[in-house]
Amino acid sequence: MNAANLATCSRIVLIPVVIAIYFADYHYAHLAAAVVFSIASLTDWLDGYLARRLNLTSEFGAFLDPVADKLLIAGVLVMLVSVYPLILTATIIIVSREFLVSALREWMATKGKRATVAVAFSGKLKTTVQMIAIIAMLLASDDYPFWILQLGYAGTYLAAGLSLWSMGLYFQKAWVVLFPGVDSDN
Repeated sequence: MNAANLATCSRIVLIPVVIAIYFADYHYAHLAAAVVFSIASLTDWLDGYLARRLNLTSEFGAFLDPVADKLLIAGVLVMLVSVYPLILTATIIIVSREFLVSALREWMATKGKRATVAVAFSGKLKTTVQMIAIIAMLLASDDYPFWILQLGYAGTYLAAGLSLWSMGLYFQKAWVVLFPGVDSDN
């Protein structure tokens, strides 16, 4: 296993660590959970950097990286729903989008057109907003100003909106390739 894949695997291993720390009974648990989640989020950048910079790309890494991302986001969001039920709708949208876009990518791969729905700026923006929102939600406690929780709520719903937008773009690109000559505007 190479360094890039180890970074990806660490993201998965850190999921239960974030959850355990968040629910731990000590004063700075929320801050510690936010820090560990931030570290896990940064491994998403790190594994890609290592893979490209050190030429460590692999089929296993290409498979595992998006899975690790989805597990991290979904796992922590589901945990946060237990504390902040107001993010349930946003969480359902975000997680559903991940399933749908993954299924679309797999379908496109069977058609030899996976590159059509490769990760785009809209997906990266969505991921960035999700991670910032989750960090804010993890930090939210009586020790921090109320606006941090509000930032988390707003960011989570913004991420849900960006999820729908980016999913729409991916499906639109796929439609044009899979059904040429059929007008997607009707």
